[in-house]
Parts: sequence; C-alpha cells; structure tokens
Amino acid sequence: MSQKKAIVLFSGGLDSSTSAAIAIESGYDTIALSFRYGQKHAKELEIAQKLAPKLGIKEHYIIDINLSLWGGSSLTDDNMDIPEDGIKPHEIPSTYVPGRNTVFIAIALSLAEVKEAEGIFLGINAVDYSGYPDCRPEYLSAFQQLANFSSKVGVEGKPPQLIAPLIQLSKEEIVKKAISLNVPIEETWSCYQGEEKPCGVCDSCRIRNEALIKAGYTIRG
Repeated sequence: MSQKKAIVLFSGGLDSSTSAAIAIESGYDTIALSFRYGQKHAKELEIAQKLAPKLGIKEHYIIDINLSLWGGSSLTDDNMDIPEDGIKPHEIPSTYVPGRNTVFIAIALSLAEVKEAEGIFLGINAVDYSGYPDCRPEYLSAFQQLANFSSKVGVEGKPPQLIAPLIQLSKEEIVKKAISLNVPIEETWSCYQGEEKPCGVCDSCRIRNEALIKAGYTIRG
C-alpha cells in the first residue's frame, strides 16, 4: 500500500515549517510548494530551499506568479514601505497581499490532483495573525467547498482536504509545537525584510519574537 501524500504550502517561515513537520509526523509523503510571487526579496525562498530537505521533504516546487505587476501590498510594491510601527487593532495592514492565498491554494489543488495527494497543509493562523482575511476558518471552509466541486477527484468524491493545523493556535503554542517536532526554528525566516538578519520591527518579527520569549525559546545570535 502506497504512502498517503500531502502538498504543503511552504514559505520557509516558522508557521509553514511547523505545518510541514506536522504533515510528516502524521505519516504523509510531503511535497513542498513555494511561490516567487513578486515579493521584494528572495530570502524566504532561499530559506525554503535549504529547509525542505532538512525536514525530510524530497520534492519541492517553486512557482512563478508575479503579483507585483499591480502591487497593492507593501510586500510587493516598491512604492509602499513595510510598516514598522506595530500592529493596529481592527486594521488590515499593508502587508496583506490581495488574493495571495486564493491563488496559492488554487495551484496547490492542481498539484494535489496530479500527485494524487489527499491533503493540502497550510500554515495559516487566525489567532495571533496580522488581520489577514484569508487566514480565517470561514475562508478555509469556503475554499474547501470549492475544492469539493472544482476537480475530477472532487466530483468523484475524493477531493483533497485543506488542513490548517495551526489555525486556532496562538503563536506561543505554535513555537512550542515546533520545538516538540524538532523544527530548526532559528533557520526559519519570518521577517518581511530580506536583509542578512531579521529586522526585529516588522509585524511578523514582533509577533514571532514575542512568542519565542513567551515559549521560553532562547533567541541566539
């Protein structure tokens, strides 16, 4: 009997690396899927390529989709600065990339059908997140309905399941989960900037660093 397969949306960050580790622990033969979507730096992709084999992932696809052509996000638009003044409650930050997760999951569904993968693992999180609308349980549930009807395998009653194991966890709980699964946390990259070291002041760095401290993880370097 062949091993069950899963696609993991993999950015090289803490959340996606932990999600990948959970998929592997759950017995899936895991295929990583990353995107060169017009982000301002290639740091996260460099990290993803190095991390995938360390996590035990043998197959890794990197897809080009240039969302920077129309901008609309400080992660893709050179005319917009990445915010460094902290998260503002009830405000979706400029780092939100319109349609990004929708595009990513759609391509993951295509890959999953060809690879006969039973699951698609996402590192999205609705608790300690930056207000992104496409990181909510309601969004995931609606997309699962689309997955059920949009493919041959779906019509046959075997659509891949969208699995977001971190969606209801706090960032601190995600760090603790990563530690328990031996994820090389210090090698992951969550910073919105692409410098040699994390900036420490963007929203992603602030959320990550606070969680590391609460979880008792020693930040080195």
